[in-house]
Amino acid sequence: MRTEPEWTTPHITTHITADLVRGALDLEHTPHGVLPHRLPARARAQCTDPQLAAAESQPSGVRLVFRTRATSVELDALPTRRVYVGAPPRPDGVYDLLVDGRLTAQSTVTGGGSTLTVDMTAGTATHEPGPPGTVRFTGLPDHMKSIEIWLPHNETTELVALRTDAPVEPVPAGDRGRKVWLHHGSSISHGSDAASPTVIWPALAAALGGVELINLGLAGSALLDPFTARAMRDTPADLISVKIGINLVNTDLMRLRAFGPAVHGFLDTIREGHPTAPLLLVSPLYCPMHEDTPGPTALDLSTIGAGEVRFQPMGDPAERAAGKLTLNVIREELSRIVKQRSADDPNLHHLDGRALYGESDFAELPLPDQLHPDAATHRRIGERFAELAFTAPEPLFPNPQA
Repeated sequence: MRTEPEWTTPHITTHITADLVRGALDLEHTPHGVLPHRLPARARAQCTDPQLAAAESQPSGVRLVFRTRATSVELDALPTRRVYVGAPPRPDGVYDLLVDGRLTAQSTVTGGGSTLTVDMTAGTATHEPGPPGTVRFTGLPDHMKSIEIWLPHNETTELVALRTDAPVEPVPAGDRGRKVWLHHGSSISHGSDAASPTVIWPALAAALGGVELINLGLAGSALLDPFTARAMRDTPADLISVKIGINLVNTDLMRLRAFGPAVHGFLDTIREGHPTAPLLLVSPLYCPMHEDTPGPTALDLSTIGAGEVRFQPMGDPAERAAGKLTLNVIREELSRIVKQRSADDPNLHHLDGRALYGESDFAELPLPDQLHPDAATHRRIGERFAELAFTAPEPLFPNPQA
């Protein structure tokens, strides 16, 4: 399998419509094409936070899915790449091609793209528009097959045109008989520093568990927002998980008094639309700097000039007495809430995030910036989640393919 720089065969242009897109909750029509969103328009209208706007427009878990005999596939796309002043250049977003469920090729957009330059020390961002570019895959097998093009998890991506050398047809939702897993979490669930979109930990876990992923991992924005809960309530799903904690500490958003009721309200809203679906509440992964030290979390400015990015805690452990949140405080409260609610909700379960990544894992695979896992750690987390949630003798998500 190879990618080629030139398009050499006749092609058919197919308009990109909702029946070709999985993992997005909304498609916004733009002057160039369509922009996949992972939150619906109503939710986006209720929050003006640029962090959330950037996160939900990055298509983590979003993919084009269709059937075709085509041996060549070409996708025009307009990525918006982020450049952080003083930090190492970020690699271009990767497009993963799956043929009949198998990763077959990878590529990036060539010849185009916009740039968003962020100065974290000054708190400014400058947008430089650019033209669309192209992703090409050639040499595909000449028979009817299922194609998935997973979009970059860390680049806002407008989809402009899909071209093939044979007609395409959509794959009806549910055609593969898989249950839909709806997941919400932080930048770790979003994909942080994973190598490509199919190896972010939720995508790995979904592949191992044989489920269809809708990923609402929203970098920096897993904050118990009511509009996110309503989006989850209104999204058809068979299995649901909510991983909560680290962003609440990072932002120092609330105190323990507000946290408990906010969790109850978030779960209540989800249950309005999914009263009996298996619902898993996941507490934070191990993160030494915030285990017992509250937020907020700040960028370590001394590392910028050295060409790297590291984070540091700014709270004081003594502030726990005033209700400030730490990861251990959050774990204890989430465990208590699930124990309380499960008496009336037997399909509600709890998973301590340290079972996915704990102290011994940190010793072996430390967090490079003190906050986000690297590619190898994403694989470990995904494999462990799949085992605990889908394949253990008593899985947290029983019979996902039943």
